[in-house]
Amino acid sequence: MDIRLLKYFIAVASEQSISAAAQYLHLSQPSLSRQLGELEKELGAVLFTRGNRKITLTDEGRFLLKSAKDIVELVDKTEANFKQTSSFISGEIYIGAGETEAVQLIARTFKSLLEKYPDIQFHLFSGNADDISDKLDSGLLDFGIVIEPADKQKYDYVKLPAVDVWGVLMRKDSELADRPFVEPADLTDKPLLISRQTAVSNELSGWLGQDIEGLNVVGTYNLLYNAALMVEEGIGYALCIDKLINTSGNSKLCFKPLNPGLEANLNVIWKKHQVFSSAAKKFLEELRNQIRI
Repeated sequence: MDIRLLKYFIAVASEQSISAAAQYLHLSQPSLSRQLGELEKELGAVLFTRGNRKITLTDEGRFLLKSAKDIVELVDKTEANFKQTSSFISGEIYIGAGETEAVQLIARTFKSLLEKYPDIQFHLFSGNADDISDKLDSGLLDFGIVIEPADKQKYDYVKLPAVDVWGVLMRKDSELADRPFVEPADLTDKPLLISRQTAVSNELSGWLGQDIEGLNVVGTYNLLYNAALMVEEGIGYALCIDKLINTSGNSKLCFKPLNPGLEANLNVIWKKHQVFSSAAKKFLEELRNQIRI
């Protein structure tokens, strides 16, 4: 499958118009139409439904779009890391992280790295541990920051000198707000918002002493900022980690730690037997230096 055709397909899917995509790609409309026809013939599938004003993707087209974006991104990433000379270190580093204060350590690492190698460029992807693992496995990320436990049969790792503390985000006028901490029995009848991460659900189920799905879960979240807005509106209590949402001053929210305490260690992980670019190698060296400081 020609990578060039995949880029053409992505452009048409984005523009929802062959003529607009042809203009964007600096191609003639007949040429683009012909090449899209070749792609459909190669795959043995109809990718577009052609309407009077715009075209839409078929089910097969939507399936291809996700894969095509990942393939093109991986090719672009690989090419970028080859566009360097032996006389200096350059290239791109792709790292994924969930919401954690430990990203400050990654920021310090990048700052120090860029002072030494200003031609390096980094790309941050925000997502939960499941999202990050998927992208690591497909080669779209070099590194991921995840809460333990990580699959140590599958990944190598560096343990970060940081610990996330679990608790409950709630309104300051809520029933539990005057308590110093939250215990499992306090949540049995409360509307809850929980993270969609598989590992997190397992950890919280262990703390609660029961399957989390047996509680009154009114919603799930991927990243915490939007969930905090739901909490602010009184929809429920969010099980989350501390120091991600500002609860000081005029904030309507407060954070209460769990009792017994539940903490999560953090690791930077990468695929076993990973072949790093020179930029990624330097990042890992600098990260280890920053941990030792």
